[in-house]
Amino acid sequence: MQPLHELLHRRVPQIPVTRLLIASNLIIFGAMLAGGASLWHSSNTVQLAWGANFGPATQDGEWWRLGSAMFLHFGVIHLTLNLWALWDAGELVERMYGHARFAAIYFAGGLAGNLLSLVAHKGLAVSGGASGAIFGMYGALLVFLWHERANLHPEEFRWFFWGASGFAVVTLILGHFIAGIDNAAHIGGFLTGILAGIVFAQPGATKEAKETSLRSRLLAAATIALSIAVLISQIPKPAYRWSEELQARKEIGEFLQDDIAITRDWQSILDEGAHGNISFEEMAGRIDTAVGDRYEESFEQLTHSPHDPDLPSASKVDRLRQYAERRRDASRALAEGLRAHKPEQIRDAMEMAKQAPRLIESGRPDARKPEKGNRD
Repeated sequence: MQPLHELLHRRVPQIPVTRLLIASNLIIFGAMLAGGASLWHSSNTVQLAWGANFGPATQDGEWWRLGSAMFLHFGVIHLTLNLWALWDAGELVERMYGHARFAAIYFAGGLAGNLLSLVAHKGLAVSGGASGAIFGMYGALLVFLWHERANLHPEEFRWFFWGASGFAVVTLILGHFIAGIDNAAHIGGFLTGILAGIVFAQPGATKEAKETSLRSRLLAAATIALSIAVLISQIPKPAYRWSEELQARKEIGEFLQDDIAITRDWQSILDEGAHGNISFEEMAGRIDTAVGDRYEESFEQLTHSPHDPDLPSASKVDRLRQYAERRRDASRALAEGLRAHKPEQIRDAMEMAKQAPRLIESGRPDARKPEKGNRD
């Protein structure tokens, strides 16, 4: 019997899909590094910005994250292990099934794995990686080897079949005990790969074998469709909407920038007054305009920001709103004290303004944050 590698290489000499997938993962990882990601471990924030799978974002109309997450990696070790497995199994599976079917197996495994991850982790884990798709390849690899076992040398069959089976089982066991590994994506990809391998298996030569193969393929396709439908029905309600969280973060950033400018103008007005360059009445008018009105505007803007208490930034928005209100009231009181020439009111207003930052520092922790990143 001809060795499996030689037989497959003769049937399909080139493996462009495998090479393209490896190149795509490398290019995206390089782009992430150029964009500020860490070589060894990228934060959840970076992964989310590049399209990681995360319930509040994925379920907020960004379903493309189920696919984009397949090309993201948390660090160079994560990337290296996945690309080694992709090359090792990809060159076999692409030659076993052909280019188009191999691509279908790869993406079906990755998408189904990420969907199961979304359900299993209740949408609270930030996940990314190619392992779900890679496990899909291994599932399809085992199906092909089993289907072709009569045409393979027994020793070669045992080497490939039990070697691939052992790799899958050991990796799944390790994923159960090691934190940060998205075993749900692995399992979803592996089972989908097995079913996809049955769907794309070559029918036998005899009429009876062809009929049996057709029934098996139809049953496998129906199982995939039913499983996807069940998973979709089990997707939990997201903890919050990612678009609202991004809006809240944007407003926080804008407020903090405005606060720096307002504080600088406030101090400039006080310095001019201390040097006698402007009268108390002029100081009061400028404080009303340059400080009070602007804090009033910021307070109104923060008041109309998203009110979902489960937003990670909800508590910070609330603290900043209180801070803006306190600074606004302090500036108004200062202006009134300057106009009425009341030193005690001026001192109280300045003390109120000085104590306002404590509202930010002493607030409770942010309500809810994404769980640890999960690598698959």
